[in-house]
This record gives sequence, C-alpha cells and structure tokens, in this order.
Amino acid sequence: MNLTISGHHLDVTPAIREYVQNKLERITRHFDQVIDSHVILCIDNLTEKEKRQKAEINLRLAGKIVHVASAAHDLYAAIDMLMDRLDRQVVKYKQMLKDHDNACIKRMSEGGEEEPAAA
Repeated sequence: MNLTISGHHLDVTPAIREYVQNKLERITRHFDQVIDSHVILCIDNLTEKEKRQKAEINLRLAGKIVHVASAAHDLYAAIDMLMDRLDRQVVKYKQMLKDHDNACIKRMSEGGEEEPAAA
C-alpha cells in the first residue's frame, strides 16, 4: 500500500505520521486489497474554534475510491473520527463484495436441473 500524508498550513511531524500509519493498520487488517491512500491534514481559519482541525483521506481500493473527511478541535481527535468512519465504510464495502459474489450462484436441484423461477 502506498501512503501519502500531506499537511496544509501545518508541518507533518514524525509523531503525526506514525499515528496515522498505526491507525491505518486497522484498515488493512480488515481489507488487504488497498492500492494506495492519500491523507490530507489541514488547519482552517474558521470562527468556530472547535472544528478548525480537518483530516481527509482518499483510499483507493480495487474498483472503488473511498473518500472520508472529519473535523474536530484536536488533530488527533479528527484522525480518530476519520479512521472510525473509514473502517465502517471499508467493512461495508467488503461485505457488499462478499454478498455480491454469493448472489450470482444458481440454485440447482438434486437432479442437476435448474429450479423453475417462482412467478
């Protein structure tokens, strides 16, 4: 998995970089087919001081791009919310793939003939 972490109006310290990498390990534990991810951390000059720190991620999976954003008063809290939302979306996508694979199997009777469709 390729990981890109960039900061807008802030310097990405090694501590923040390591924190994001540790949180992304949880995502790769659930779904290992992640191609690459791009994390953007920024500080906005908003009048609302409780939501100045923003974190966004674009996660590219096989056949889908997942975009998640979160804002909080603390950058670490924004990253935590971001990873929670991302985790839910990845698990939902994985479940959708699993259900879709099982939906296309034709039901066969014991004699080897297809069962008639219910009208």
